[in-house]
Formats: sequence, C-alpha cells, structure tokens
Amino acid sequence: MAINAGRYTADVGDPDDEIVVFLIGMRVNKPWLVRQWWPVFTAMPKMLRYLDQHPEHGLLGWRLSIAPALALEPSIVQYWRSFADLERFARNTDDPHLEAWRAFNRTVGKSGDVGIWHETYVVKRAAIDSIYANMPAYGLAKATAAVPVRKGKQSAAARAGQRDTDDPALPTY
Repeated sequence: MAINAGRYTADVGDPDDEIVVFLIGMRVNKPWLVRQWWPVFTAMPKMLRYLDQHPEHGLLGWRLSIAPALALEPSIVQYWRSFADLERFARNTDDPHLEAWRAFNRTVGKSGDVGIWHETYVVKRAAIDSIYANMPAYGLAKATAAVPVRKGKQSAAARAGQRDTDDPALPTY
C-alpha cells in the first residue's frame, strides 16, 4: 500500500449529509460447540463479498479487527452511505443478511453459545474528525477518499466542527 506522507483526513463529502458507522461483532462463548459458532463466523465474509460486488447497496467500506488475544471475538467496522441503505440491506429477502439472521435465531437463539452485537452511529458529516499521519488510505479515508489536511483544519475540534477557530495543541508538520 502506498503511504500518504504527512497529515491526511477523510473527504466525506457534503457536510449536511450523514454517514453511518456500523460496528458489528460476535463472541464465541462455547468454543467446543463449533457447529453453533462456525455458521455465524462464516456468514459475515459472505455478506461483505456480496456488498463489495454490489456498491449500489450503500456500503462504502469496511475493516475487520481481530486482536490476537481475542480471536474468539472478531469485529468489523463498516461505513454506510445512509441508515436507509443499511436497513434496506438488513431486511431485504434478496440479500444475504436476512437468511443469516433467521439461521442464527433458529440454531443459536437464546442458548448463550454464541453472542452477536452491533452498534450503529448516524453522524453528520460536518461533525466527523479523522486524521491519518504517514498512513496508507485507512478506515473512513479508504472508504471515501484521503485528502491532505487543509489550512484551518489542523485541530480535531476544527475538523469536527466543534470550534470555529483552529488551535492545534502542538505545531503541525
């Protein structure tokens, strides 16, 4: 991956629009019950491949996180164009999510064998702060576009629209 030397931020587009940050993960509570957790574990990669092949559904990008000490608790950060897109995908009978959800409810349900979780954040684009120093395109900047931090947006508060003045804690490079 090409390194963007210097300070970059994500170009999230129209500040009046919103973006959805969707965090989702699972927890294997009973590792010996492979038949219970394996279908849950393999469902998400299938959905992500499908969404990568169908950008019109609104997934802008995603990133898998598996900490070595928490190998039984993988999680994914997803960036969606809108909550409506996310909800439409989750409920559409022609898309792969609904059947995976039904299968989980049918086979795991409230047994406690496997846990799943998600958190959804609908964020005004004008309130987003991102910074990537000497990094390849990553996270939200990979899902949208990485652009150099411009004058007047050197501090997190200025980038997130929390302050009209730009007063970084340290001199920038």
